Amino acid sequence: MSNNNKDKNEKRSLFLRFLDGIEYIGNKLPHPATLFAMFAFLVLLLSGVFATMDLVVEHPTTGEEIRPVSLLTGEGVRMIVENMVVNFTSFLPLGVVLVAMLGVGVAEGSGFMGAGLRAIVLSAPSRLITIVTVFAGVLSNAASEVGYVVIVPLGAVIFLAFGRHPMAGLAAAFAGVSGGYSANFVLGTIDPLLAGLSQETARIIDPAYTVNPAANYYFMIASVFVITAIGTIITEKIVEPRLGKYTGTPDVDPTKEDDENGMQQLTPMEKKGLWSALFSFLILAGLVLWALIPEDGILRDPETGGILHSPFLDGIVAFIFIAFLVPGITYGFVTGKFKNDSDVINSMGKTIGTLGVYIVLVFFAAQFVAYFGWTNLGLILAIKGAEGLQAVGLTGYTLIFAFMIVSAIINMFMGSASAKWAIMAPVFVPMFMLVGFSPELTQLAYRIGDSTTNIITPMMSYFALIVAFAQKYDKSYGIGTIIATMLPYSIGFFLVWSVMVIVWLIIGLPIGPGSEIYYP
Repeated sequence: MSNNNKDKNEKRSLFLRFLDGIEYIGNKLPHPATLFAMFAFLVLLLSGVFATMDLVVEHPTTGEEIRPVSLLTGEGVRMIVENMVVNFTSFLPLGVVLVAMLGVGVAEGSGFMGAGLRAIVLSAPSRLITIVTVFAGVLSNAASEVGYVVIVPLGAVIFLAFGRHPMAGLAAAFAGVSGGYSANFVLGTIDPLLAGLSQETARIIDPAYTVNPAANYYFMIASVFVITAIGTIITEKIVEPRLGKYTGTPDVDPTKEDDENGMQQLTPMEKKGLWSALFSFLILAGLVLWALIPEDGILRDPETGGILHSPFLDGIVAFIFIAFLVPGITYGFVTGKFKNDSDVINSMGKTIGTLGVYIVLVFFAAQFVAYFGWTNLGLILAIKGAEGLQAVGLTGYTLIFAFMIVSAIINMFMGSASAKWAIMAPVFVPMFMLVGFSPELTQLAYRIGDSTTNIITPMMSYFALIVAFAQKYDKSYGIGTIIATMLPYSIGFFLVWSVMVIVWLIIGLPIGPGSEIYYP
């Protein structure tokens, strides 16, 4: 090693060297697709081993006995063979990504994305890019998949356009979208789902207790500003300095159609195309609002007339597709980039072609997730974790903190937030009520722990997509790169949120409309 490199390494902090070690070890692992295949095989072996043991847990809600299910049996083999295709095609992120990327492909192929991003880069103050990226990520999680398929890759592209490391932009956006999952200005589809589970389990102690969907709303609003600030600081002070200067050659850089005109001022034709695309988008938005705002609007829930469980939110991916497709087509034909329908279709095909490795990865990830569910191993782990915390006998603030840690750890192995809460709520909501904490506070503590490890667990449904996005900028990036890059956010968010909860407890502020922190 040269003296310069030695001096450079000595100057790096212990934490940065720790992250380097995680990345090095993680990237020495096999290809992510191979890794998921190995995980799936390991689950098969473990299912056979645990099934031979006298391992039984009781489901906290139904009282049903849960035992490990071996897949190394005739019935297990038949299940594997018969469901291999279904596991793959029904894996939620696959359809979401493919449909959304069809629209994105048109927007990229027409030059609309490139021109729009150049307009942003040439007009926006560079000092605000990080904070805007994290903030957009946090707000996007209200619509769930939007952030993963749009904001995360866009963050990388915008940072690259500003001459910054694209991985830092990807990380900032991913931190907001997934790490900040319990922060927002609006309620999402997960809020009534969790509140319903909290209410049912609270009635074990108090049969008349109600938990409204906005139970954590005040805390969520405050968290938007806190998570945005912490995400920005971590990006600029830890993540980006560690990554250094980007010297690679990205597979896709929509801000550059060629080396000569990449960041030149927009031409009159490009400006005309952008204004036309904006006009087409406003017409589209007007039609959606016309179908959504009236009480009898066709995009509202036909039974309740509400928006929360409406066709609009349930079909949000379709609207993402259209929102990129229509302006992309408009821009393409106005500027002459598109001559006919074949050009539009070819732009879609080109984008889907870049997702080939991701599709392969999803195939193996889908099998692993399915096997993990069939064997009951995830369910048993969650119940055992809940029982372990219950047996420790902690009280007060320490109990809340320990519960957040357990939630964060269990999230590393079991992805679905609602599925975990369905298991944990019947144990912890009544237990916390008996020591004086409200169901709303218990739910909030769970959500914090669950959110903070989303960004470092391969069990998160969109983790494979994040790896695929990163590999567009450097083929050597793997699971280790993502985990090492995102770990500072995970630690920072957890610590700051923990302090925030304790301060909230000390001051005694309500965490939502009609939601107190203590249960009398």
